[in-house]
Amino acid sequence: MYATIITIGEEILIGQIVDTNSAWMGYELNKVGVKVRQIISIPDIDEQIKSTVNQSVNDSDIVLITGGLGPTNDDITKQALCQLFGSELVVHGPTLEHIRQIFAKRGLPLTELNSKQAEIPSICEVLHNPLGTAPGMWFDINSKIVVSMPGVPFEMKGIMQQHVLPRLDAFADGVSIVHKTIQTFGLPESFLAERLNDWEANMPRNINVAYLPNPISIRIRLSSSGNSKELIELEIQKQIDALLKLIPNNIFGYENDTMASVVGDLLVNNSLMLAVAESCTGGTIAHLITHQSGSSRYFLGGVVAYSNDVKVSALGVDSHLIETYGAVSQQVVESMAQGVMLKLGSDYGIATSGIAGPTGGTPGKPVGTVWVAVSSKQGVVSERFSFGSDRERNILRSSVSALNMLRLLILSEKKIQ
Repeated sequence: MYATIITIGEEILIGQIVDTNSAWMGYELNKVGVKVRQIISIPDIDEQIKSTVNQSVNDSDIVLITGGLGPTNDDITKQALCQLFGSELVVHGPTLEHIRQIFAKRGLPLTELNSKQAEIPSICEVLHNPLGTAPGMWFDINSKIVVSMPGVPFEMKGIMQQHVLPRLDAFADGVSIVHKTIQTFGLPESFLAERLNDWEANMPRNINVAYLPNPISIRIRLSSSGNSKELIELEIQKQIDALLKLIPNNIFGYENDTMASVVGDLLVNNSLMLAVAESCTGGTIAHLITHQSGSSRYFLGGVVAYSNDVKVSALGVDSHLIETYGAVSQQVVESMAQGVMLKLGSDYGIATSGIAGPTGGTPGKPVGTVWVAVSSKQGVVSERFSFGSDRERNILRSSVSALNMLRLLILSEKKIQ
């Protein structure tokens, strides 16, 4: 089964809000065996709504519409659908009572404008919206399904989960769509593709491979569909097992894992504590760590040692190291990592020092030069990175690279023990 998703609203087209509805719906539809053919965003214009819905009904088995169901005059989706499907608006009693109750609980009078949200096309099936005043609407049009829902994300999700997805799951004829995402780090996309050329060439024809790069990692998505979800998952897992042998150190997680969440799991599962000393990253590593729920179980804290004086006074870095090698150096960053570990009494210490840019570079240390060190009770490892000229991207890449170095160090030390 194929679906078209239509989002209605000028605010999406002018960039005032981001269309998160379509991404969520596409992900959930795949779970029940429905493939998304296209996603379309259009303004609140009567003729455009009608022509887009009409074309989408011809192209797809299912058309899901969000937006344009509010009480204001610019919300015209219901009227457009009535005209398109030869229907008329009628008052739906249960919805009107539901709206009355909502306004009564808020101590507000029920206005005529809000009462109109209980008006629905006479040929549709009403999908109750417990979280808002605008109901969803289910149309059966020439053996095609059209569903119109509010654009408010949590209201749309409630209607989808309660009404739409269970029914679509029953219509999917047992066809399952399976996606597995592998998170990789440390290899640029072209290098990764070259390394995996033979693996990809020998991939079964029913499995599709996609590379999904972003500034800090590359995701590899394996996709397939068929009547047996179990068999599909087994086939995909065989390919993942082969991938693990090819790039074992570059795979750090799966699906929605982040480097910070993976490192956090490693630390907590091994009863280890972490402290950080940040210069060029300015607290970003600490932010990524504490963004994870439960990070207090493995994160003691950190020092943002931006100035050289703080590196000396707070972390115990020998001032002669800074004078001799400079703040952005292997010697200084290793001393910072060891210093914060000793100062806070942690099992591991991370430190960063670099030139984030866009100014401050020299011929010997251009913008994007970053030193990262990770210390443990067994010793210290460090690495020099050369990133680009974009400050924000350099800070993020440095932070994730530091966490990855910690991940690899923990894994190596666990093997030694």
